[in-house]
Amino acid sequence: MKRLLLLCIASALFACKGEPKDYVTLSGKIENPDESKILKILKGRDFEKIITLNDDGTFNDTLKVEAGDYSFQHGKQYGQIYLENNNTSSFETNYDSFIDSMVFKGDDSDLNNFSVQSFLISKDYFTEDLVGSGNMEDVEKAIDGYKSAYEDLKIKYTDIDSTHLANMDKNIEGTVGQISNFMKSKQATINAFPKGSPSPTFENYENYAGGSTSLSDLKGKYVYIDLWATWCGPCIKEIPSLKKIEKQYEGKNIEFVSISVDEGRGYKNNKAASYEGWKTMIGAKQLGGMQLLADNGFRSQFVQDYKVNGIPRFILIDPNGNIVNADAPRPSSSALIDLFNELNI
Repeated sequence: MKRLLLLCIASALFACKGEPKDYVTLSGKIENPDESKILKILKGRDFEKIITLNDDGTFNDTLKVEAGDYSFQHGKQYGQIYLENNNTSSFETNYDSFIDSMVFKGDDSDLNNFSVQSFLISKDYFTEDLVGSGNMEDVEKAIDGYKSAYEDLKIKYTDIDSTHLANMDKNIEGTVGQISNFMKSKQATINAFPKGSPSPTFENYENYAGGSTSLSDLKGKYVYIDLWATWCGPCIKEIPSLKKIEKQYEGKNIEFVSISVDEGRGYKNNKAASYEGWKTMIGAKQLGGMQLLADNGFRSQFVQDYKVNGIPRFILIDPNGNIVNADAPRPSSSALIDLFNELNI
């Protein structure tokens, strides 16, 4: 009789727990959602699930998945989440600060929060000012702080499996390697083009406003050069900041010169289409400053003389045609205004 009672209790407990679910429940809320009201859950080309948000940005749905890391997209923003059947997971964020404000709850929340926080600490240490004007000593200090902050995260989020932890360790080391190599390359460029040395020149570049322009035509003014292309995402991202600075320094002793290296890329290598695309973008985005077209894209002598292997690239030249900075801060960096102030522009 006693044994029968124990069996009944065990059966009742098993019945309460229920069978594992063959799906994951995903819910949450996106403040200020994109007008599409669509949240896509993706895993390469093998998996896609579309979830429709309610008017207030909330969502709740179920997905049958293979356990693993999934990406999600809302509007133009992306994130990452670990999903596994029989779990209940959720996240909340604000579309205007998508990654920065993201918080995960529910199953595997430690893992998901650990992943997003590990990404965010890079923004705290590898700032625009560091990239724009930092030296190698500054970089080494930032790397030490970054590694220390990552170790603190591992203490804070303890429920992380060894596989994810090993992958994240590898990602952190990869980030350190990338920033270190980038800054070494930047410093090598500055060393190769010392301040005060004569700048390489360009001659008779087509001017969108009409005619042609040479660097010698701009003597007597500081010249801030933006090397860019219509197909370059990071270049386009700098446009609003560049327009703002152009307006801020209107009437000052400085000329803002944007030189496009468009020569067919992004237009099926059709040079004529690329040329029209250049002119169209200038008009559509109402680009300011002086808009020039390099005579031979990346193979232009001016571009090669400055050893340009990636864009955007910004160069500052003084009124006498000498180099101030061969790898100047970007328009989005406050270091550029600091530099202008130092020169009393």
